[in-house]
Amino acid sequence: MLKYKLYVFFSFLTLLCLISFSQAKTVKEPLYQKTIFLDAGHGGPDSGALYRNIYEKDINLSIVKKLEQALKKKGAQVFLTRDGDYDLSVPYTVNRKRSDLSRRSNMINRSQCDLYISIHLNADTSTTYHGAQVFYDSKVKQNKKIAEIIQSDLKQYLYTTRDAKQKNDMYLFHRLEKPGVLVEIGYITNPNDRYLLLQNEYQEKVANILTNSIIRYFYKK
Repeated sequence: MLKYKLYVFFSFLTLLCLISFSQAKTVKEPLYQKTIFLDAGHGGPDSGALYRNIYEKDINLSIVKKLEQALKKKGAQVFLTRDGDYDLSVPYTVNRKRSDLSRRSNMINRSQCDLYISIHLNADTSTTYHGAQVFYDSKVKQNKKIAEIIQSDLKQYLYTTRDAKQKNDMYLFHRLEKPGVLVEIGYITNPNDRYLLLQNEYQEKVANILTNSIIRYFYKK
């Protein structure tokens, strides 16, 4: 009888500990039970924008991997459309770019994600254009809110003067049914932006800004 009572007592204590741990995890990790899909733009033969031997695809992936780790530390479950230097196109397809974008959108749409973030860099023939900017498609109503929150934080912490911009003619993003945005982190063609984008510390700063923006999105009424 005593053994049975001790068993019941310790089972009760274990249950209490598990409940306390679950509650503590929820409090400590604001993105607990949130699923986020990260898309590193371009990849493989598609370098994206470039400057000499500096490729957009590489910087995109580096930032995405840092963002993945930052989000996981806050409790999120994170998926990537790519985790290496490759695209998602079907081999030997006629329109490789469209195939790549279609498969990215299919991955995200078929997932149970709460949000997606696509990371890109901008480029222009003029070297004077600079700064980070968020683009969103109006197909999903939450997209504007996400874009405005992220752009507000980019203005505050990266000192960009740009505004979030609605853009409904992007093939990938008009196909997506989940909430999310495209973030152009900076201009690879601008010397100052390019220098910053190549720095690990700056990439980590961007990842932390985006993580905090995502948290604000989920909790802002």
